[in-house]
Amino acid sequence: MHRLITRAASASALAGAVLLVVAPTASAHVTVDSSTTTPGKTALLTFKVPNESETGSPTTELTVKLPPVKSAMTAPVAGWHSVLTRSADGVPTSVTWTVDPGSPGIGRDQFGMFVLRVGPLPSAASVDFPATQKYADGTVVAWDQKQAPGATEPEHPAPSVVLGAAGSTAAKGNSDATARWLGAAGLVAGLIGLALGALALRRAA
Repeated sequence: MHRLITRAASASALAGAVLLVVAPTASAHVTVDSSTTTPGKTALLTFKVPNESETGSPTTELTVKLPPVKSAMTAPVAGWHSVLTRSADGVPTSVTWTVDPGSPGIGRDQFGMFVLRVGPLPSAASVDFPATQKYADGTVVAWDQKQAPGATEPEHPAPSVVLGAAGSTAAKGNSDATARWLGAAGLVAGLIGLALGALALRRAA
């Protein structure tokens, strides 16, 4: 029985250690998901914008630069308005979402979602959507760093979609971070289950 108690304590301690080790590796970036990854097709893009302000200041504006596309349309977002910027020949080049007066914006521990329809996607291996995030306190964060193949994820990666593959992607490296989190969560859940099982055996004895 002493051995079971020791195992339960060890499992609990290990679970705590996993949380302490994994938590600092998580990072929230401005990311994009696409309804299609096929070049030449129209795509529905969903930009996910987390609040990363150290002071808790709300996000009040997001600007996204567009790749070479012929058309772009925004979906309404409650409390926000959008403006499409076009070149002299009418080609959309960027879109800016700005919070409406009196609306709270994206606050602490929140993220916003902005939907954009563009097309056709260019013929390329991947396409970046450099973004600029602005906060109410004047802080500006540029999510525009390109990640080289096989290199470490930069501090502020540009939202990116890999084309020619099944499914959609977020900013490069973000899917790997998500996988690490899910794996760690599964490990922690398993360890906690082991600890609870050991305690149950102890009570039954």
